[in-house]
Amino acid sequence: MSEKESEQSYLTTPVLLLMAIACGLCAGGNYFNQPLLHSIAVSLGITEAHAALTVTVAQVSYALGLLFIVPLGDKFERRRLAVGLMVLAAVGQFISGFALNSAMLFTGVGMAGLFSVAAQVLVPMAAILSAPSRSGRAVGMVMSGLLTGILLARSVAGLLSGIGGWSTVYLVSGVVMLGIATILWLKLPSSRNPQAQAYMSILASMLTLLREQPRLRTRALMGGLGFASVSALFSTMALLLAGPAHGLSDVAIGLVGLAGVMGALMASLGGRLADRGLGDTVTAVSVVLLLVSWGLLWLGHNNLWWFLAGMLVIDLALQGIHINNQTTIFALLPQARSRLNAVYMTSYFVGGASGSTLGTVAWTYGGWAGTCLLGGLLAILTGLATWADRKAKADIQHAGSASTPVIGS
Repeated sequence: MSEKESEQSYLTTPVLLLMAIACGLCAGGNYFNQPLLHSIAVSLGITEAHAALTVTVAQVSYALGLLFIVPLGDKFERRRLAVGLMVLAAVGQFISGFALNSAMLFTGVGMAGLFSVAAQVLVPMAAILSAPSRSGRAVGMVMSGLLTGILLARSVAGLLSGIGGWSTVYLVSGVVMLGIATILWLKLPSSRNPQAQAYMSILASMLTLLREQPRLRTRALMGGLGFASVSALFSTMALLLAGPAHGLSDVAIGLVGLAGVMGALMASLGGRLADRGLGDTVTAVSVVLLLVSWGLLWLGHNNLWWFLAGMLVIDLALQGIHINNQTTIFALLPQARSRLNAVYMTSYFVGGASGSTLGTVAWTYGGWAGTCLLGGLLAILTGLATWADRKAKADIQHAGSASTPVIGS
């Protein structure tokens, strides 16, 4: 079935909602460890810094999946690909849940991260299954599910840890993921690129896209730097909140993550505003909020209310940047959305993995103040990348390029 046919026949809200749930489940699995780092370290007899590396492993694995697996969405039938990846990710969750040592845990986390890129097969599919005038809204709806999954993952992990220990969430997730994969297989419409290419050609074309599309480069840089800034928080927040300044349990740390749920709503709103030509404005405001959030988080060193405010603002900022980045790149070349998304999301999660690693280093040598300084610096760099994107857009408009559609105003 061609993309045009599936677009005309299968664009329904229930299908998009199902895709949103699946994306949230896939992506959320990579964030279970964040509120559990202290408990994992105690249970497996490793240092907190060693436990914190599971955050990096999940993100590096996800980045590898984005680079080498997601582009297959432009080659194979997407429903089959997404469901198969979800089943493999569930196996990784089970390995993590039964881990007896750090090596087994790292293996499970890595496998789950690698194959949970099923979410990024589904996101461009949402754009494919939408009319051009509603593409931003569709992507925003699916991304809302994905982001809600990420945000709730931390809270659910903390709550289940209080019930049955830190491994409980991985076992429950594996079972639920297999169930959702089954429903997807039965309900999700078939979708295939009518111009499928050989795998090596697809990989090579990603370099061509990166070279020929200036806004893909600038948006990928923006996404990577923005997520690096937020990941510095994600990789260290449990260490701060479980420490002497706050003394929170896994359950309480998980509940703190609920402060960012409003960020998921930003994804849907951001998509709607992008459809109205306001994407660039939302992006600029979001970058400012990213910098402001680190000031609030710094104040949260000894005050939980300031920390909660910072969590809310930083999630709003990240989603405002991210959803407009994706809406922009999906409009560049509709027939190459999986590859465009692979390039962008690889940069996004390489940035996230780098931010997690740097955040751990900043925490080790500078404590919470060092983490906040790093996050603020990365926010400033995100602002510089935003300026570069504005310049690239102006250059394209000045040249009158007919082959590069422009999103925003």
